[in-house]
Amino acid sequence: MVRTHNKAVRDNIPDIIKKSGKTCTIKQLDDMDFLAELEKKLYEEINEYMADRDIEKLADILEVIYRIAELKGYPGKDMEKIRMEKRVKTGCFSRNLYLFETSD
Repeated sequence: MVRTHNKAVRDNIPDIIKKSGKTCTIKQLDDMDFLAELEKKLYEEINEYMADRDIEKLADILEVIYRIAELKGYPGKDMEKIRMEKRVKTGCFSRNLYLFETSD
C-alpha cells in the first residue's frame, strides 16, 4: 500500500522507515523551499498538540520553530535573546492574565 505524505520530516525518519522494512521516497529541498514546508509543518504540529495536549508535541513545535529561525538567520541563542528582550519589554505569561476589553 502506498501512502502519500508530502511533508517535511525529521532527519532520521527515512532511516526509521527503512529499518521497519518499508521503503520511502525523499528529496532534499533547498533552504527556501524547506522553510515554506516547515511553516506548513508548524501548523501540523500545533494541531497535533491541540488534539491531545501531549508535552512531546510541544517539543515538536519547538524543534520546528528553532529550525525556521535558523533558516531565517537566527540561531537558537539569538532566538533566546530575542525572547528575553521581548519578555523584559512586554512581560511573559506567568500571571495568567486575560484581557476582556479596552476603551478610549
